[in-house]
Amino acid sequence: MNRFEQSMYDLIVETSTNLPADVRKAIQRAQELEDKGTRSALSLSTIANNITMAECNVSPICQDTGMPTFIVHTPVGANQIEMKKAIRNAVARATKDGKLRTNSVDSLTGENTGDNLGPGTPVIHFEQWEKDDIDVRLILKGGGCENKNIQYSLPMELDGLGKAGRDLDGIRKCIMHAVYQAQGQGCSAGFIGVGIGGDRTSGYELAKHQLFREADDVNPNEDLRKLEEYVMDNANKLGIGTMGFGGQVTLLGCKIGVANRLPASFFVSVAYNCWAFRRMGVVVSPQDGSIKEWAYPRGTELPMEAAQASEAPVAGEQDESAKRREVVLTTPISEEQIRSLRVGDVVIINGEIHTGRDALHHYLMDHDSPVDLNGAVLYHCGPVMLKDEEGNYHVKAAGPTTSIREEPYQADVIKKFGIRAVVGKGGMGPKTLAGLKEHGAVYLNAIGGAAQYYAETIKNVNGVHFLKEFGIPEAMWHLQAEGFAAIVTMDSHGNSLHADVEKESREKLAAFKEPVFK
Repeated sequence: MNRFEQSMYDLIVETSTNLPADVRKAIQRAQELEDKGTRSALSLSTIANNITMAECNVSPICQDTGMPTFIVHTPVGANQIEMKKAIRNAVARATKDGKLRTNSVDSLTGENTGDNLGPGTPVIHFEQWEKDDIDVRLILKGGGCENKNIQYSLPMELDGLGKAGRDLDGIRKCIMHAVYQAQGQGCSAGFIGVGIGGDRTSGYELAKHQLFREADDVNPNEDLRKLEEYVMDNANKLGIGTMGFGGQVTLLGCKIGVANRLPASFFVSVAYNCWAFRRMGVVVSPQDGSIKEWAYPRGTELPMEAAQASEAPVAGEQDESAKRREVVLTTPISEEQIRSLRVGDVVIINGEIHTGRDALHHYLMDHDSPVDLNGAVLYHCGPVMLKDEEGNYHVKAAGPTTSIREEPYQADVIKKFGIRAVVGKGGMGPKTLAGLKEHGAVYLNAIGGAAQYYAETIKNVNGVHFLKEFGIPEAMWHLQAEGFAAIVTMDSHGNSLHADVEKESREKLAAFKEPVFK
């Protein structure tokens, strides 16, 4: 087993940097279905380009490499203690090499371990089986989509859908509601795994296990097959679309499993996964630990004609490009420039931008900023950074994080420091919207998961604050941007694309209230 650690390292790198073929095909189908020239089509094109860039650069597809979760099947007699040590060593090495972000933090102090090792991380599940080979599956599921996981306890009332009972139709309503509640905050278009039954813990585990199935497999349970097909046929009718921009494609895959339950409990657990569906596996030799074969078809480049077609308007189809404005802004930005922007405008940012996530927002509420933020752009981003031999940092991945977590702080931070633009993904709530209007600022939605696309626009790391205190993802990085593109989805006039899409999708959700399965 002397090669097992290297095999685990190779598995981590492949999972982080190269989407498997079945996921790529699902994204390609979404491109073909989406109305040409729309915001969602443009987003899907960016996603396709980002996938290719990550593969070529051998760098993370998305900067949030999540909680590495391994499922290991071993033959009788395999030394699981040594295998666990090897997996942990491989995780630490992959983190040092910039293939994983430093994501493991102490739950009480917030201190970052720096190597993705700590109590509970990485997650490793062992199970013996009667086969001779070792089978290792890995999923990297980011925090943005992990936060959109949801569990239902039937019977219950569901907003927009009414009563969901303890039957197949009640399960159907739960799944449709799960897709609706995710909106664009989970980096739609996404995939869902559903677990029916079990207890609260095993229900979520069953749901996540469904994500290890291939996107185009067929459920052997006839009732579940029909339910999966129903969800795929109807979830896209909600009109949430890629990134929550509205559109024809909201869901890329649905997989459902079932387990026995207690008579008193009926749980429906949903594990939501973003488009950056990083799941891979290997079959390993128990003799020397080398990789014998990959468990899923490995990714190949998406046809570029599909990516280009999604940008070009087609006669008779919805065309937003004709009315889309493109505005170039150089930091610092004036209030007058911001007041001229409207929802739907594409903004190209040049100049210095500053990253800020949960720890920084909490800090800024009670402290001064270490740099002048008047007229600044604040980027909700936890990048992957590597230091060279001269001690200089370089951006390896830099896509947006989910912004709604900063809703309690954002309006106050904008007011206090004169920030003119906030960049993130998934939108923000009414408090922030009111703050944008009152103080003259906008919210810009970048493309979630497009970590390589945005990293390429960062030309220099000008400096950093709070690196020791907060760790790499939460530190305040000062980045020199050139050609950084995002879409105005909340403007300074009280308009919010996110609120509009949520309202419209809720109205469409009501169409699925009536029973379908008898």
